[in-house]
Amino acid sequence: MTGESAGLVNVDGAEIFWEASGNPAGVPVLYLHGGPGVGLGPRYKTRHDASKFRTIGLDQRGCGRSKPAVQDDLPSLPANTTQALIEDIEAVRRHLGIAKWIVTGGSWGSTLALAYALQHREQVHGLALMAVGTTSREEVEWITEGVGRIFPEAWEEFSEAARRRPGERVVDAYARRLAGTDRDDAETAALAWDRWESTHVSLDPLWQPGPMFDDASERMTMAILVTHYWSSDAFLPEGQTIMERIHQLNGVPGYLIHGRKDVSGPVITPWMLHQRWDGSRLTVIENEGHGGPQCWAALVGAVEEIADGLSRVDRREA
Repeated sequence: MTGESAGLVNVDGAEIFWEASGNPAGVPVLYLHGGPGVGLGPRYKTRHDASKFRTIGLDQRGCGRSKPAVQDDLPSLPANTTQALIEDIEAVRRHLGIAKWIVTGGSWGSTLALAYALQHREQVHGLALMAVGTTSREEVEWITEGVGRIFPEAWEEFSEAARRRPGERVVDAYARRLAGTDRDDAETAALAWDRWESTHVSLDPLWQPGPMFDDASERMTMAILVTHYWSSDAFLPEGQTIMERIHQLNGVPGYLIHGRKDVSGPVITPWMLHQRWDGSRLTVIENEGHGGPQCWAALVGAVEEIADGLSRVDRREA
């Protein structure tokens, strides 16, 4: 039997939207979307065998169908942190009565998945991640400044549009303006940010010309949350970064799937994670960039392998 359900969970005044599909008695699979701030799309629900898996997604705090939207409650923005998102995930898990689940995610979702697993290892059967990143300062500086060596014309425009104060990084300037009281200026910043996002992904073989977001509200949500998290190193302090702690997941099955042509997030990040994480596997898709059909197929296969491993354990213990 398969079916769908959805609802809201209240966590510290925020209402977190969740939805579940597939077999209610199946192996639970959590999907964490990218961004931060992109929200759930419909396609993730169709990826896994609905007779075998129960697929759960949630709109992360401040975006999608979770309430309130970040631009409608800017005073609460400082409370929107990785730790808060982890608590939101745990609230959804407890609400649904799930003991352990397979955790999946792409791009920013991979960062959040790793941070969650590091804090709640006992609730994780394994991880299947694609377009893998840790949102480290080095990664953020690459995507907001270093990759400008490949797109110097667009980066010069992006940098000038940031309106930096003395000593301010590009990402910090955008974060300040997007969260500021001058909402007309914030809209100008969101448009400039969107143009840069559209540029640095343009070498992806699956790239389509045009803006990242046509909807002004979605564009603002994404820009506020991305710059908020990127300017704060994902709220993971020095000594507590994912790369420094990844060995704590030794023994937990981890599948790291990444496109060779991902210019925005080079494959060095999942490669370094793999070197430090016993029990991880690295799959590099040679002809894709920041995700794509082959990356998704590899992620679906990874979820199947994790589930098969659970079945073998159950048979041994029976």
